[in-house]
Amino acid sequence: MLELLEIFLTFLKIGAVSFGGGYAMIPLVTDEVIAHGWMSYDQLMNFIAVAESTPGPIAINMATFIGATRGGVIISGFLGNILGALLATFGVVLPSFIIILVIATIIKGLLQFAGVKAFLNGLRPVVVGLITATGILLFITVILGVNTIYGEIKFDWLALIIFTVITVLYYTYKRITKKTLSPILLIIISAILGILLYGVI
Repeated sequence: MLELLEIFLTFLKIGAVSFGGGYAMIPLVTDEVIAHGWMSYDQLMNFIAVAESTPGPIAINMATFIGATRGGVIISGFLGNILGALLATFGVVLPSFIIILVIATIIKGLLQFAGVKAFLNGLRPVVVGLITATGILLFITVILGVNTIYGEIKFDWLALIIFTVITVLYYTYKRITKKTLSPILLIIISAILGILLYGVI
C-alpha cells in the first residue's frame, strides 16, 4: 500500500510544480519515473507516444498509463491497474484543480499587483524552455536513438522519413488551403506510415 501512496505523492508533486501544460511536464515525469525505476527509458518514450495519440490531455494520459502499469506490478491483476491509474491521475490533477479554484475567486484582485504580473511574466520563458527541451529530447531519442549523455547514436532513418513526410504534408496543406491540417489525421497518417515502413522493412 505504501507503494501505491508513492505513486499518488509522486504525481501530486509533478502536478504541483508543472507549468505550461502537458508537454512542459514530460521532463519532470521522465525524471521521476526513471529515478523510481518504474520503467525503462524506451518504455517511457513509447508511453509518451501512446499518450499523445489517445484522446485527452497528454499529462493526464501519461499519468494514467504509468499509474496503471505500476499499479499492476504492485497488485497483480486488473484491480492493481485501476488503483494505480486512479491514484496517479488524481495526484496529477489535484494541484491544478485546487489552484484554479483559488485563482478563479481572487484573480481579478491579484492582477492589479505588479508583483503578480512580474511573476507571470517570469513563468513564460520557463514554459517555452520546458516545451522546447521536450521537443529536442524526443527528437534526440526517436531520431538519433540516444537515451543517455554518452549513449551511442543509432540513427533511425525510418523515423526521420515519417517526421519529414508529416512536416512537409502539414506545411504544404497549410500553404495551399490557408488552414491547419487536423492533428488526428496526422496521427493516423504517421501510424499508417509506421506500420508500412517498420512492418515491411
